[in-house]
Amino acid sequence: MLTSPGRHAGLFESLPSDIAGLTKVGHGLLIHEYMTHFYDVELSEEDRKTVHIRPVEELLSAITGEDDRPLGIARPPAERTAVNCRHFTVLLVSMLRSQGRTARARCGFGSYFNDGFYEDHWVAEYWNGTRWVLVDGQIDDVQMTKFPIDFDVTDVPRDKFLTAGRAWQWCRAGKADPDKFGLSMFEESGYWWIAANMIRDAAALIDVPLLPFDVWGMMPEPEDDVDMAFFDRLGTLTEHPDAPTDELKAMLRDDERVRVPAKVMNMARKREEAII
Repeated sequence: MLTSPGRHAGLFESLPSDIAGLTKVGHGLLIHEYMTHFYDVELSEEDRKTVHIRPVEELLSAITGEDDRPLGIARPPAERTAVNCRHFTVLLVSMLRSQGRTARARCGFGSYFNDGFYEDHWVAEYWNGTRWVLVDGQIDDVQMTKFPIDFDVTDVPRDKFLTAGRAWQWCRAGKADPDKFGLSMFEESGYWWIAANMIRDAAALIDVPLLPFDVWGMMPEPEDDVDMAFFDRLGTLTEHPDAPTDELKAMLRDDERVRVPAKVMNMARKREEAII
């Protein structure tokens, strides 16, 4: 649904088949709204509207509406479409799927942006025939020089990016501090943030990767008491080797605490929006 290129499927026909090559396509089309200073780019409020796009089909419309050349031709940084980490991820997932690969978006936390802190982040995950491989579609050569990254971003180690469920389990087991998981630029972190990302990750596992600031169901606020038992269960389900299991699918279909409604609250805009 959200990861389908729709009417733009033909744009993917001439793309490279290697993972690194596909990530470079994204690098040449998109720019992270909070990292524009790395590229000497300033965004207008009009430019930032694309950050709120959910479907890949609409994202491709925005990209080609500004520049209809083939996707493999990198745009200058100032002409790239403004997005966040989730958009790099879903575009990569869409490209991978167009080539017959099993791929999905994952919501969680990266440890490679600020030492000692796990930042809210999204990456892609694809099945290579023997295991699930994490790929950070956002990190390009410029960002490699800005962050403490000492690994291959096309095969991110599982202790460098934690899916939300794994982050929850680490914290519950005393292996990590929940106050080190969140978004440092907003000075927000804690179990409540991990719990909200777990619901986002669960939805992504059934191919509904919404925006990082979309809120629905029982996603807690900072002042809320977090239902630890419920999120223990959700963490077990999202981290199951065969996720999404029938049990998780049933929960996402029937349980209003996590079921994705037709409309969600876009907290960045402070308004309710249809997901499609």
